[in-house]
Amino acid sequence: MTLSDTALSTDDSRQRLDALAELSQRLLARCRAHGATQAEVSCSEERGLNVNVRMGAVETVEATRDRGIGVTVYFGQRKGSASTADLREDSLEATVQQACTIARLTEDDSAAGLADADRMARPDAQGRWPDFDSWHPWALDADRAVDIALACEQAGRESDLRIGNSDGASVGTGESLSVYANSHGFIGAERGTQHSIGCALIAGEGEAMQRDGWYTSGLAEDDLESPQAVGRHAAVRTLARLDPRPIATGEYPVLFSAEVARSLVGHLLGAVSGGALYRRASFLLDSVGQPLFPDWLSIHEKPWLRRGLRSAAFDAEGVATRESPLVASGVLQRYVLGSYSARKLGLQSTGNAGGVHNLAVSANAAGFTDLLGGMGRGLVVTELMGQGVNSVTGDYSRGAAGYWVEGGEPSHAVDGITIAGNLKAMFAAIEAIGSDVDPRSHISTGSILVGKMTVAGGD
Repeated sequence: MTLSDTALSTDDSRQRLDALAELSQRLLARCRAHGATQAEVSCSEERGLNVNVRMGAVETVEATRDRGIGVTVYFGQRKGSASTADLREDSLEATVQQACTIARLTEDDSAAGLADADRMARPDAQGRWPDFDSWHPWALDADRAVDIALACEQAGRESDLRIGNSDGASVGTGESLSVYANSHGFIGAERGTQHSIGCALIAGEGEAMQRDGWYTSGLAEDDLESPQAVGRHAAVRTLARLDPRPIATGEYPVLFSAEVARSLVGHLLGAVSGGALYRRASFLLDSVGQPLFPDWLSIHEKPWLRRGLRSAAFDAEGVATRESPLVASGVLQRYVLGSYSARKLGLQSTGNAGGVHNLAVSANAAGFTDLLGGMGRGLVVTELMGQGVNSVTGDYSRGAAGYWVEGGEPSHAVDGITIAGNLKAMFAAIEAIGSDVDPRSHISTGSILVGKMTVAGGD
């Protein structure tokens, strides 16, 4: 096989989705034949091509083809699940039998079962689901992918003599197909693509060396930055980390750049998700209707966004999705629930089995430069390290790197510092959110300025 044989070019996705749909119906019939009172089946296929280069040489070329089949059965309120990647009939039968055996051995769970039938999403009168413009195959073979990665790395390495080494450049493209079906008669199919180009560089010498990088990603090739732009941006970020200096420990404004700001929204999501709530392991218990943020801040879920990274007409249980606020005027409007956690809490599913879809965080400031000017003096965080977040108390302590700001202008790089606070207090202390949205995530937010945090600067 030559490198060109790895191209993902033939679009037979409709036929493959039809085959997965037919397989899901066969498996549901097997579940019924074994006496299951309810059943659900998930079938997926993925294809991908990933290449990595370093210092002008090819390191890896990997073409992948994966599939997964998951079967869940319910006997009353006893649940059993099993999975396989083998499509042979005897393997499929064994998978269903295994799920049924597990269910018969488990205890009743009053919250177990499919999502309610009246909450199932429905296609249009022609049986079609909405087109979210999420399918953009990239006819890319490994030879071309290698050329792109090499061009990306070369642009970064040649941009400044201080770039003396490279951690490599990568190019990836992938296609995913999935079908979910259950014994309510629901069957839904989805397909999507994801592409990326990335580069990581090293500047300086000896103990003064610093590493950073950049990547671009999107559903379509047209969504990506050019390889040369990615390499040059990686170089700029790497050079900006040279010659870090210590800062005095104290309380300062902290500006989370857009690429790390979304982690703050991620901590909110973890705290308002059903699993943490019914286990009483969240710092935001009983917080619906309570003000958590400044009154100008809102967060909306937009699952029907065209070319959204997580757009979907239904969630992982077939429940219809809908656009709705998570936070409005600073007040938490709802939790993030699938059917199981909703039943445990005595509530209704919010159509979030499998997670949230596209989130849009409102901005109250212009670009990043305006945020720097508004902050005046403080810390900009461009990288976070460690997992020092207590989801039960909201206590927050993480390693960070970035740069110090004086008079609204970057002054010098900082690393090896720790930022600390409590997430509830941090949420309330948000002073501004910029319009500099990072498009590489389904959490759409600009940079976030927190008015005061404790910074341990290693002085």
